[in-house]
Amino acid sequence: MPGIKAALIAYLLVNLIVFAMYGIDKAKAVRNEWRIPEKTLIGLAVLGAPGALLAMFAFRHKIRKPKFYIGVPLILIAEVIVLFFIYTKTAG
Repeated sequence: MPGIKAALIAYLLVNLIVFAMYGIDKAKAVRNEWRIPEKTLIGLAVLGAPGALLAMFAFRHKIRKPKFYIGVPLILIAEVIVLFFIYTKTAG
C-alpha cells in the first residue's frame, strides 16, 4: 500500500503542475506575451489529464480548440482505463 500512496501523491502533484501551467499560459495570453506551445500543453495533458481538463474550465482556456476539447477528455479516458488495468493487475 505505501507504493500506491506514493504514486497517488505523485499523480496529484503532477496534476497540480499541469493545472498551473495551463493557468500560466492563459495569463500570458491575456497579457499578449510569449506562450507555452500547444504541443507542450497537450504533452502535459498526457501526464495529467484531470489537471488539464480542470484548468481548461477554470481558466476558460483552450475550450474552443477541438485538439483540446476533444483531445484532453480522450486522454483522460485513456488514463482511467490504464489506471483501472494497473489496479486490477496489482490488487489481486
